[in-house]
Amino acid sequence: MANGSRQAAWEFFGAELKRRREDAGFTQVELGARVFVSGGYIGQFEQAIRKPQLDVAQRIDALLQTDGFFERTWQKLIDDKRYADYFAEVVELERTATRICEFAPTLVPGLLQTAEYAGAVTLATNPFVTEEHVEEKVTARLERARVLADATRPEYWVVLHENALRVPVGGPAAMAEQLGHIATMVREHKAVAQVVPYDAGAHTAMGGMLALMEFEDAPPTAYTETSFSGTLMDDPAVVKRAQRAYDLLRAVALSPEATLALVESAAEDHRRCATTT
Repeated sequence: MANGSRQAAWEFFGAELKRRREDAGFTQVELGARVFVSGGYIGQFEQAIRKPQLDVAQRIDALLQTDGFFERTWQKLIDDKRYADYFAEVVELERTATRICEFAPTLVPGLLQTAEYAGAVTLATNPFVTEEHVEEKVTARLERARVLADATRPEYWVVLHENALRVPVGGPAAMAEQLGHIATMVREHKAVAQVVPYDAGAHTAMGGMLALMEFEDAPPTAYTETSFSGTLMDDPAVVKRAQRAYDLLRAVALSPEATLALVESAAEDHRRCATTT
């Protein structure tokens, strides 16, 4: 589904939610209280600014007695086969976030990946897929990254472990291109990057991938991911703990200026390696 038609479908979702809420005699605040979100959150759903999580859609169905309408619609809109089931909702949230902060312990995160790097990652996780499958995954990843090119792009902060700079994913030439892209994003003020160096000690082993997202007039979320699953969280206490963990990582990371120098130095190292092989 194209972005325009997907947005139109979410607007239909919101319009139906407003109609059925009003028919049931609930204000936004009253409905929100009964499905455990704020009234402002309900307003965001109705304006198609923010998408509800599945359990919220299910509770709305139960309260408004809509026979599963909102759950079925949610499933259809979130169901994008280009992404793992646990990640499709995160992609929707990225499109409305005002700020995204990521920690990447081993690989360059998807929003910064080049086509060749993304293709190498896809093949590494499943070496038996077709070229068409790889192309589909790479296209989807590059489409996600357009959020950082939009005029209304979110603030994007990324903390990379030094591993992400050193492991030659796709080979040294692809890695040199990838690091050059990160440097360009930083120089064009589309991203702020910091690197946690090897000598940061225990901090180098701090968990897996982490993404924090903030929104206009909606609660922040945290997303963590392992090799085979991901977890999206919006419980305020859990998100606060995740934000603290991220703050600790930034505290031991190199400054943005030192990071840019290291990224460009590492790119040159990979480039030299590519010319000698």
